[in-house]
This record gives sequence, structure tokens and C-alpha cells, in this order.
Amino acid sequence: MLRNLFSFIRFFVFWLVFFAITRATFEIYFFHKLKGAGFGEILQTFIYGIRLDASTAAYICTIPLLVFAVNWCIPRSTIKPIWLKVYVWFCLFCISLNTVLNFNIFREWGTKVTFRVFSSLYHAPSEALASTGSSPVGRCIVIGLLLMGSGILLSNYIINYQFKKPVTEPRLKAVLICLLLFINFLFMRGGLQTEPINQNAAYFSDREILNQCALNTEWNLFNNIFENFRRPYNPYLFMQPNGAKQLVQDIYSIEPDSTPHVLTTSRPNVVIIQLESYTASIIESLGGDKGVAPNFEKFIRNGILFNNIYSSADRTDKGIISIMSGFPSQAIRTVIADTSKQKKLPALSSVFKNAGYQTTYFYGGKSNYMDFNVFMKSHHIDHIIDELSFDKSQVKTEWGVYDDVLLNKHLQYNQQQKQPFFSYLQTSTNHEPFVLPVKGHFPDDDADGDASNKFRSTAYFTDSCLNAYFEQAKKQSWYKNTLFILVADHGHRLPRNISEAYDPAKYHIPLLFFGDVIKPEYRGKKINKLGGQTDIAATLLSQLGMPHDQFKWSKNLLNPGSSDFAFFDWDNGFAFMLPQQTVSYDNSGRRIVYTGNKNADQITTDKTLLYGKAFLQQVYTEYMAF
Repeated sequence: MLRNLFSFIRFFVFWLVFFAITRATFEIYFFHKLKGAGFGEILQTFIYGIRLDASTAAYICTIPLLVFAVNWCIPRSTIKPIWLKVYVWFCLFCISLNTVLNFNIFREWGTKVTFRVFSSLYHAPSEALASTGSSPVGRCIVIGLLLMGSGILLSNYIINYQFKKPVTEPRLKAVLICLLLFINFLFMRGGLQTEPINQNAAYFSDREILNQCALNTEWNLFNNIFENFRRPYNPYLFMQPNGAKQLVQDIYSIEPDSTPHVLTTSRPNVVIIQLESYTASIIESLGGDKGVAPNFEKFIRNGILFNNIYSSADRTDKGIISIMSGFPSQAIRTVIADTSKQKKLPALSSVFKNAGYQTTYFYGGKSNYMDFNVFMKSHHIDHIIDELSFDKSQVKTEWGVYDDVLLNKHLQYNQQQKQPFFSYLQTSTNHEPFVLPVKGHFPDDDADGDASNKFRSTAYFTDSCLNAYFEQAKKQSWYKNTLFILVADHGHRLPRNISEAYDPAKYHIPLLFFGDVIKPEYRGKKINKLGGQTDIAATLLSQLGMPHDQFKWSKNLLNPGSSDFAFFDWDNGFAFMLPQQTVSYDNSGRRIVYTGNKNADQITTDKTLLYGKAFLQQVYTEYMAF
């Protein structure tokens, strides 16, 4: 009997050893992020990670335990060892695959693999695969094969595949089976405490990278999948509902409106150009690299630049909702993919349609991606021009047509368009895998395959396409009566490799009001107020004298009386920004992972965190109510 019990222990220990190997592989792969961490801190990632490792190992042990129990209870039944080998190899394959997949996800998003990855792959496989185009696939395949091979080799030394039935009395047999299953259950839930084990068990450091190293990748993934499929609930209940509601109302309270009117007309055409991944790091006026977007600098001199703007999140599906509906990101959810909820959102297109405008949506790719087309149709977009509207010879990437082709199509369409019109135009060339129809402007010699120069080249290409577009648009009659709004859908880790999900620099984006309808005295002006994509709706509609009460998450950036703040979130975390302090909070670890002002007093930091918690709680409460 003891020999068979020892076999179970060996099986359990094997998985602990293999998880330690995958953790070490992760830390070696991202060793550059661990600079400054001592040997003791790195060692702690293995110590603090072992509880989640043990929980995951227990889940893996469940099937062999059940098979063993059933086989033990049937006297003449025998199960050959090969079934256990196949099971172990299958688990090793899945864990090895998840480990290398996690390399690229963590590199891009700063978080480990979540349900969102597989959801994107299911809904848009070609686009999801295109997003991995700049990833070092060959290197990952080699690492994956080495991991699986080492796992198989170690399993032959550690695991005893020859499980034999112990000879015991029937009553003792039942007791032992129940005891084994109970012990395994305890490991699965992490002990006898009231609440089952969660990600917080692995968090021990003020450095987020160390916490991510300790977090078991497989446990985190399956917990995230479970959370996405369970009955919907609000996981962000930080305080009493009335308290959260009051804090949000307070920060949106406005002093007497003293908004200057910066436009020459109250009924211009409006063209919103959503720029793919156009992070502030490539805009010189926002502290970005010089020479990547030189024409954008020219646009800035003739427009109004809002230079303290942050995207709501790090994905296009969240950016569209923030821009069009003035509704913040919902962290672990994306409302645009829930067609029953998205229809209840307000939208700029609906406001303009009701005001007598013609409305269009231009996108060079597939408009059914993440149900973009459903959102546009349900919010009074008259015409959708997408990949199907172009000749097949023009569709040359996984993301559809290049930006120059898209912008030319928009010019041609507007020549026949009845004024006034509202048009939403979505670019895509500055997206992985960063391919171009021409030679890249920057040398393609990126160190370690980080694709920084490829990113700069595609951004430069989009910038040149915008310049050509505006030069041609100036020759058309509608141009002089058109307000252009240039805004990024989200930031990006490139070109400066800012991949940490909590870092505000990753979310800093340009927002520019541009066109001849801007009064000359306001051209070249820069607005320093803290804000986000959600604030476009109130800012724009205030200038046009249109009501915007339905956009209650949007504030007027041109009103000196509106509050200075910004909010963004990522998978299960958020940041709130005030002029005095910025706080990023990881909800999985229940801790602050970033503060912008190290000299701020504790009261200011606590106040910022409190506003952030209230904000996310109310956003998710409203999302649930749709």
C-alpha cells in the first residue's frame, strides 16, 4: 500500500518539478526585465509560486486518481500503463505550448495568457495569427520542443507508470480512496481556508515582473476561462454602491461652463480618423521619437493638440467603444463583442444621424471582426465600406488594404457625399506583422527581433498616407467645412518596448482636432488637461452645440471647469491618473504595482486609488446593467 502511495507522491512531485522548469524558462526568456532583482528575490518566485503550482498539479492528478480508484474497485479489471503515459505526454504538450504562447502574449500585453487570446483566435483566426507575424516563432518552437522533450525524459525517471492494485480490505479501500481524493481536493483549493486559493497567493513583491514570474501560467489561464464562462457578476465591488456612484459623480461635476468656441461653424462635416497603434512614443511633440511621424508635426501646428490623453485600454475593440460611445473599457470584458449590450450604448454616429448628417464607416479589413459591423449598423451608420468594397487585387495583407488605398477610397467617396456628413475611418497598416507595399523608411535591423524599426516604418508610412490624403482633400469642396479628429485606438509597447500593462507610457496617445474650421487663433494650441478617448464625445458635441448628456462618462476637455483625470485598465487591473499622482492597481494581487509620483503623500495616493476603484466598479456595474 505504501509503495502505491509513494507512486502518487512521485506523480505529484513530477508536476511541481516541471512547473519549476517552465518558470525558470520564463525568467530566462525575460531576463532583461529582471535587471535589478537579486538572487534571493528570484528564488522567492519559486517559493511563493509553489502553492499555485501544487493546485495545478492537483487538478492534473484528478483524472489518474479517479481512474485508479475505479480500477481498484473492480477486482478483475486491468489498465495498461500506456494510458498514463499518453495522458502525461498530452499534459506536457499543452503546458509546453502554453508556455511558449505566453512568451509572445506577455511580451505584447504585459500579462499572461488569458481567455481573450483564445476568444480572438476563435472569432477571427486569420487576424489573430497575423498579430503574431513579428514574433520569433522559430525560437519559440525550439523552446517548446525542448520543454516537452525534457518533460518526457524526466517523467521516465520520476513517475512510476506501473500502478498496481494494493491488497486491502474493502472498508479500508473505501477509506483510503476517499482520503486520497480529499487530500487532492485540499491541494486544488489551496487549503482549508474559507476562500479557495487565488492569484494573490503568488504575489509577494512590489515589482510586478516578480509576481508574474511566480504566478502559475496554467492556473491563471484556467481560472480566467472559468471566470469568463461563469454566471456574470461584478468582480470589482470595492465599496458600497452608493459610495462608488457618489465619487464618480463628484469627479464629473463641472463648474460653470466657460468653454471657448474654437470652430468657425457649428455644423461642420466630422471625420474621425482612428490610427492603429499610434502611440505617443512616435509623436515628437508628445516626447516621442523624432522623424517617425514628421507630417503629424505639421498637422499639430495647424490644429489643437490634446497632449495629455490616454487610451482606455490596449485593444482596438475597446478603443472604438471609448471613442464612439464615450464608454470606458471593462477590463476583463469587451462590450462590443456582446451584441445585446453594445446596442444600448450611445454613439456619436447616432447623434449626428439624428441631426441630419450622412454617416459612414471606413475600414480596410473585415468589418465583422469583433462585431464592429454590428455596432456600426445598430448605431445609424448609413454605409459600411470595408474589405469587400475593394477589388481583390488591392487586398494584400491579413488586415485588408493598405492605408493609402483606404484613404484614397475615402476621398473618392466624399466627392459624391452629401453634406454635412459624419465619417469614422479606421486605419490598420501600423499593426503586426508590420508589412509594407514599399521599402521601409527605417533599416530592418531590429535587435533580438523586437520589430521596433518595422513598427517605425509602418507608422512613417501611415503618416505619409495622411499627408497625401490631406493634400488631395484640400482640393475638394467639402474640405473647408470639415473637422478632422485624429486619435489612436490604443498605444503600443513598440518602439520603446514598454510592455508592462500597468505603465501609463504604454497608453499615452495623440488626440488632434485639425482642419480649416478651426479658428486661426487656436491653431497650434496645446491643451494640457488630463483625459482619455472617452472625452472626445463631450468635447466635440459641446463645440457643435449638441446635447451630450447621454455620454455621462465623457468630459469636455476644452472646459477649464472640468476635472483633470484619466483612467485605463487591462485584464484585471486598472490605473487612475490625477495631476498629483498616478496609481496602477493589480486586482489579482490586490496591490498597487505602480505610482507615478514617488514624492506624493499617502493621502494623495489613497485618494487616487479610491477614485480608480470607484471608477472601475461603476463602469462594470453599468456594463452589467445593459
